Amino acid sequence: MTQGLTGQARALAEGAVTSAALVEEALRRIEETQPTLNAFRWVRAEAATAEAAEADRRLAAGERLPLLGVPVAVKDDTDVAGLPTAFGCPGAFPAKTEDGEVARRLRAAGAVIVGKTNSPELGQWPFTEGPAFGATRNPWDLGRTPGGSSGGSAAAVAAGLVPAALGSDGAGSVRIPAAWTHLVGIKPQRGRISTWPDGEAFNGITGHGPLARTVADAALLLHVASGNRAGDLHRPRAVDVLAAVGRPPGRLRIALSFRPAFTGVPHRLDPEVRGAVLRLAERLAALGHEVSEADPRYGQVGPAFVPRAMAGIRDWTERTPDPALLDARTRSAARQGRRLGGRALRLARAAELPLRRRVGAIFRAHDVVLTPTTAVPAPRIGAMARLSGWATDRAMIAACPYAWPWNLLGWPGMSVPAGLTAGGLPVGAQLLGPANSEPLLISLAAQLEDDRRWYERWPRAVPERQSAGAARPA
Repeated sequence: MTQGLTGQARALAEGAVTSAALVEEALRRIEETQPTLNAFRWVRAEAATAEAAEADRRLAAGERLPLLGVPVAVKDDTDVAGLPTAFGCPGAFPAKTEDGEVARRLRAAGAVIVGKTNSPELGQWPFTEGPAFGATRNPWDLGRTPGGSSGGSAAAVAAGLVPAALGSDGAGSVRIPAAWTHLVGIKPQRGRISTWPDGEAFNGITGHGPLARTVADAALLLHVASGNRAGDLHRPRAVDVLAAVGRPPGRLRIALSFRPAFTGVPHRLDPEVRGAVLRLAERLAALGHEVSEADPRYGQVGPAFVPRAMAGIRDWTERTPDPALLDARTRSAARQGRRLGGRALRLARAAELPLRRRVGAIFRAHDVVLTPTTAVPAPRIGAMARLSGWATDRAMIAACPYAWPWNLLGWPGMSVPAGLTAGGLPVGAQLLGPANSEPLLISLAAQLEDDRRWYERWPRAVPERQSAGAARPA
């Protein structure tokens, strides 16, 4: 499936292809690669086929919508009527009776949701593995993880199963898999995309975001998914992300930063990752931007982040049909969430505004911050899956120390491809901005994309059959 989201939408509107053909091809590729990639938890084969036929009838009648008839996927933390929302957990979850707001908006734009993609338990880890579904694999190297927690969505898009997919990002969970699978991934401003039926997700640190091969595709999916409804706790001012794709960003002041926020966990920036980000910075300078080294003053973001994350895990474990089936690390995190859910959580939330002022001071002298997305390329399957809770925390912080502070602040960030290692593994770079800066980041990313043309590179061929688990039809 070489056409992207915008290309498929255009071809459908022009009558060059049918939704039935696109959805059939997506479903065929999902079935073909499921034993290898294991990207999907649930597949809506029968329902998606019927919806594609209806989309073709509407197109033939002259109806036009941004994504009418285009197949897309969503992560398994998103409510889709008729399917469970297991969020990577084992157990017999009941089917949902109605769509979450973001799924409703995708349907309102005409999209055909072909299925729900794999996530580790409650989106906790930068790998997508678990007893409920097995291991999801990276199309660039089947021995490695695509990242997490939106690893299923990233694998599906990187392998061309769907042209774009939604993930969610609570500590880099869109940006990390984007970096490790050579995709564009956007974490929007908090509240840009509704998290309803939750007024906010994980105490405000988590939000939905798009994964796509191009900036234009990511911006289009962000555009149609954005919006609020009654009950949402966060309502940012409206921005135009579509217009930003074709608009030159102007001459920007870009802060190049390799120093992550303090966590007490040592990390080592892989030389190939550092080199890729430096080369990207050189290209930005060649494009006319002022690039200089400068670090945000993160302060004590860690103590303000942990209670919000742990309390969110506690809340989600209470929704599972049998918490005893959960990973021991999940149960331990839920216990921490119970201890941190009172005064510690209130103090953590109160710390956000002063931390915004402290970190945001960098935007007095700079427009955008450029950092690595991760410290290392994608780890091997199983590298973190069998560690203890504390060892897992140390390993994932060391591998992914750059993304999570922006979740606490609620500001936009995106990961763009920065190149490949000598061994052919993708690595990414983050573009980080202040509140409501999605148009600025998208405009800059589109300029970089025109220069780097990263969308021309595809992963290695994926074998059709390999034991990994099976998606369940709906």
